[in-house]
Amino acid sequence: MTDRHSPLNRIHVAAGASFTDFAGWQMPVRYSSDLAEHHAVRTAAGIFDLSHMGEIFVVGPEASDALDYALAGKLSATTVGQAKYSMLLDRSGGIIDDVVVYRTGDDRFMVVANASNREVVAAELLERTSPFECEVFDESDELALIAVQGPRSREILVATDGFAIEGSHPDGRDVGEKLGELKYYRALSGSFRTQPVLIARTGYTGEDGFELYVSPDHAEELWNALTEAGTPLGLVPAGLASRDTLRLEAGMPLYGHELGTETFPVQAGLGRVVATATKGDFVGREAVEAGPAPDARTLVGLVADGKRAARADYEIFASDDSTDAIGVVTSGALSPTLGIPIAMAYVDASFATPDTVVSIDIRGKRLSYRVTSLPFYRAKKD
Repeated sequence: MTDRHSPLNRIHVAAGASFTDFAGWQMPVRYSSDLAEHHAVRTAAGIFDLSHMGEIFVVGPEASDALDYALAGKLSATTVGQAKYSMLLDRSGGIIDDVVVYRTGDDRFMVVANASNREVVAAELLERTSPFECEVFDESDELALIAVQGPRSREILVATDGFAIEGSHPDGRDVGEKLGELKYYRALSGSFRTQPVLIARTGYTGEDGFELYVSPDHAEELWNALTEAGTPLGLVPAGLASRDTLRLEAGMPLYGHELGTETFPVQAGLGRVVATATKGDFVGREAVEAGPAPDARTLVGLVADGKRAARADYEIFASDDSTDAIGVVTSGALSPTLGIPIAMAYVDASFATPDTVVSIDIRGKRLSYRVTSLPFYRAKKD
């Protein structure tokens, strides 16, 4: 399916957004400038349309056991309102998709998949959970997703007229308190002008923020209300370009770049996501326990001086005169926050030690980069 449009498309067009094809969706890549939108999220807040993401529900008495088998994490250990980052592995141990799973009820889970993998994730979950007493529903078209990210995000939600949170005061006077109590990787039920909203705190920018799941019919109203409340506080609409540099600075992997079916979780530094020690059989367990090949590359961060950034697929060498590549860049940019080139890359294990100097071929010229730990940027805590 191609040229799908978000329920917020009319707003984006009116705002003068530039669009790009993303997994068959026409999504805003920028509104003003990549740098301005990036800096707004770091200093105030940005509002993102993420309605292209997939939302697949697994519901039933054995839903938690089914997801324990289907996914790499132990979802049965989560409590209602908790979210968990996990992965859908193939039987060879590779990553089909990385997902966030919300437990929205005792027997109800929402699996949020990347837009490009929505269909395959839904199909895999349907097949893998078939022996269990549960059902799988792809409700991606029934939900819009708006994210407000940045240090002023909670202030903006509090200033937005019409929010209420389950169990809060009817006039919404304690919305700020309830949002403040919401921990990272948690979600709670709320409403916006009587319409149900799931409010989550599982951002992908390295900043504090909230994700709001709402009916597509009410997405425009919610976006406009957030914008009206947030604009005086520095809120700007932000597109996929700034989202990519934000997540790169935060060292967060992106499917299709750092993650894929040829990659084991441990190679990406995500071995902790796989619950081999705390649960029984699951798809991919045998391969994960065997581990990747001895010469498998590992994910590292890279930094350099100057202004010339390495980009995805650029080759990495041990030195300026080496001819055999020892790695490849998966994501790279000139960091808007740090002002230096940064990149994530897979390199041979012998070159993965921090402070190791490597050489990257950038348009025919070799430039030195230094291996560093991830993330490149951490938000200051209050």
